[in-house]
Amino acid sequence: MDKLWAGDLHKALDKNADDFNSSIHVDSRMYSQDIRGSMAHATMLGAMGIISQKDADAIIDGLGDILDDLDAGKLEIDQEAEDIHTFIENELTSRIGESGKRLHTARSRNDQVATDLRLYLRDESGEIIQLISKVLEAIIDQAQEHKTTIMPGYTHLQRAQPVSFAHHILAYAMMLTRDITRIKDCVKRMNHNPLGSCALAGTTYNTDRYMTARSLGFNGITMNSMDGVSDRDFCIELLSAMATVMMHLSRFSEELILWSSWEFKFVELDDSFTTGSSIMPQKKNPDIAELVRGKTGRVYGDLVTMLTMLKGLPLAYNKDMQEDKEAVFDAIDTVKMCLTVFAPMIRTMKVLPENMLKAAGHGFINATDLADYLTKKGMPFRTAYKITGDLVAWCTHEGITLNQVPMEKYKELSDLFQEDIYEKIDLAYCTSSRISQGGPSPASIDRQIDYVMDFIL
Repeated sequence: MDKLWAGDLHKALDKNADDFNSSIHVDSRMYSQDIRGSMAHATMLGAMGIISQKDADAIIDGLGDILDDLDAGKLEIDQEAEDIHTFIENELTSRIGESGKRLHTARSRNDQVATDLRLYLRDESGEIIQLISKVLEAIIDQAQEHKTTIMPGYTHLQRAQPVSFAHHILAYAMMLTRDITRIKDCVKRMNHNPLGSCALAGTTYNTDRYMTARSLGFNGITMNSMDGVSDRDFCIELLSAMATVMMHLSRFSEELILWSSWEFKFVELDDSFTTGSSIMPQKKNPDIAELVRGKTGRVYGDLVTMLTMLKGLPLAYNKDMQEDKEAVFDAIDTVKMCLTVFAPMIRTMKVLPENMLKAAGHGFINATDLADYLTKKGMPFRTAYKITGDLVAWCTHEGITLNQVPMEKYKELSDLFQEDIYEKIDLAYCTSSRISQGGPSPASIDRQIDYVMDFIL
């Protein structure tokens, strides 16, 4: 197959070097974006009189037919082609003849691939946002059902204060809403048209880059042609956003793995998202959550790959930049795969409220509420803190909880204690009475759910 860059070179590229140089096995997934970009370019060339309208129309019709054939599976991409741009241009020329050779007027593969990549990542970003939205829906379904399901909240993996299960998992929903805004912010900066930058220095033809930008749904053009072909900040930004998505999923996975263990038994993952052991028939392993946790490192690696590849590159385009797609495509595929399995895993998860409440009953997680009880009656907090600490130590020695302390003992430590202390340190009351914004009270949970709902597509 003819090389688009043959020019003054008269010796064929070494076969191994040719394979090494080829990117068709990676960039062929951008065929739709490549064709859309070429159709917009041909339309502009015709409108500006750079090529005849007859040639422009033939090119656009030919490209449309190629796109239809590729979508329908009637045309296979030749893996012997150097890249997707070469394949499509050669296929076009073979179909419509000399007119096809005019398509590459006033552009380079440098600005062409930069355009294709922006279009592709913009499309994929929309799909990732939709998948995050599905996870949010699953979280909200569980939160709606468990607004008053009491569980221990933890700091340092030590039981700390009572919360509701809804409150706990909505924390992950908040993380995912930020992921959505982060990806949308990436798309805003990504959504500028580099087409027309050519190799690095623009062109002598009277092109209209704003026309192709509008046609392709870009918000504007890249303002410097050298930056237009060499910028991959948008890849780094999106990779960073996807790494953050994976970090959030990994943290959630870690909790699911802990919660589904016999040591916690707060939840039971559905059989369709667990596996067994080859020699231990009693095992029910949270493999899907573990894989999500493991694949997080893979996406981190893709981000580091991109940063490392770019760190020493002079302007403008360098062949090193061919490595951008493999990293970003791998991250996209991994994130989408993880999100796809995560939503139904959360939705089908069985919550075990009795076990959560039982765990919450130990560890003195209502100690702060006891101190607050005294503080609200006028005692300085530090004094209340000391009395509560003494009570916890006494309860630990006696093997009882704060709810089981006799009134005589309470009175021994402070006359401020009254019979209502037992109500005030009841775990359900402790949770529902935390009325500060963002807390675990049912009213606050409703507001949090409403907030998350605005992010669901």
